[in-house]
Amino acid sequence: MSNVNEYKDIVAFHPGYYIADIIEDMEVSQAEFATRMGTTAKTLSQLINGRANISNDLAKKLSVMLGTSVQVWQNLQNTYDQKLIEIQQAKDVDEQAELAKQIDYKYFVDVIGLPMAKSINEKVVNLCKFFKVADLRIMLQPDFLVNFRSSSSCNSEKNIINSRAWIQTAMNISKSIETKPYNAEKLKAYLPELRGMTVKKPDEFLPRMYEIFAECGIAFVLLPHLKNSGVNGAVKWVSEDRVVLAMNNRGLDADKFWFSLFHEIRHVLQQKIKTVFISSTVEEMMDINNNLELEADKFATNYLISPADYKRLAPTRYISDDEIIEFANTIGIHPGIVAGRLQHEGVIAQNRCSKLKEKYVIEMKHIA
Repeated sequence: MSNVNEYKDIVAFHPGYYIADIIEDMEVSQAEFATRMGTTAKTLSQLINGRANISNDLAKKLSVMLGTSVQVWQNLQNTYDQKLIEIQQAKDVDEQAELAKQIDYKYFVDVIGLPMAKSINEKVVNLCKFFKVADLRIMLQPDFLVNFRSSSSCNSEKNIINSRAWIQTAMNISKSIETKPYNAEKLKAYLPELRGMTVKKPDEFLPRMYEIFAECGIAFVLLPHLKNSGVNGAVKWVSEDRVVLAMNNRGLDADKFWFSLFHEIRHVLQQKIKTVFISSTVEEMMDINNNLELEADKFATNYLISPADYKRLAPTRYISDDEIIEFANTIGIHPGIVAGRLQHEGVIAQNRCSKLKEKYVIEMKHIA
């Protein structure tokens, strides 16, 4: 081990570096210097070569022998130790740089308000601070936030870190949302009102939706999509009395929005406190009990359009746009949801009913 450590423009001088100079100036051998100092030749050799640190006892002996203060040697040791930390931090940041390049930093500038960064290393530092991690590589660990299927070929490093970055962002934002203790019965009672919002515009229903969820103990976070995350929504319990329900606004067709919302609501009602539910465009990213996912899908499907109502629509025959609108008005739901259901089940072509499928526009900038 050397008594001088360098990395880029950081240089760390071990106290032994200065002792070697003093020995040379005194024109004595290391053995004689060790004798005069009252220590062994081995200890002095380790000190000079940076393999041993200056203890309080050695600092005291050097101060008496050389006419300095004890603090001089303690400060040299402390400075060296601090420089070693700086060197290690610089190396860590450099090693994280490739990982940071896989994250869309501009997203966090636009949406969260992180400062512009002049270098990739500055991005690493800012992202670590925002995600509350000591190292971005921690976000790749299997037990960080949520587990993904390790066998998935779609689970690239880029998918994993961005999905966890999106979830952590939602968790950070949720901290500013005040909620009452979780109340499942209250949430169930509000379901009809939430369903009734499907015929309204986002600027009409969103304020009330936030109120309802907060009243039920749910911190609702609507967050822009993060490139390469593959995550559409997530449900994560913070405690027995508080749960975060997060959704992204990517491709916000009305039918997809409402299906996703009621799907996540069902996950909340399942109340699996130790499970993080992920809704993803990449099926392999989800490592959740498949039965719970199927149950959530069924709930969303049947709550928006009941089996009895859907049967009455007689979806085995040709259905016109006007019939879809009339049916939707009858059951009090957005016609785009009916059209989306028919498309999903292959009753009508994907390119039909485009006029019925409203696309929500929800601006969300600097929301943190």
